[in-house]
Amino acid sequence: MDSRFTRYMIATLLMIAIADLPYGYYIFLRIAVTLVAITMANMAYRQKHSYWMMLFIAIAILFNPIIPVYLDKEIWIVIDLVVALLFIVSVFSLRLK
Repeated sequence: MDSRFTRYMIATLLMIAIADLPYGYYIFLRIAVTLVAITMANMAYRQKHSYWMMLFIAIAILFNPIIPVYLDKEIWIVIDLVVALLFIVSVFSLRLK
């Protein structure tokens, strides 16, 4: 699957997360964001994009479902929007094969 499409989908899921949704959605979101962030970090590493690699690793740590980070809803809204923006910006500035 095209990594650009995947990053757009994750950005969309993150923007949807600002709504008041059932808890299960946020668990799904944590898993999806973590998996895609790890994949993107690996791709960035292989292409020697250390800045993007570190950003995606930080995103994976923040969203990981194994040892969750608990924050207030208002803080998560800001984080979700910033991370969505990072995924969108990465489509244009990070060309992964």
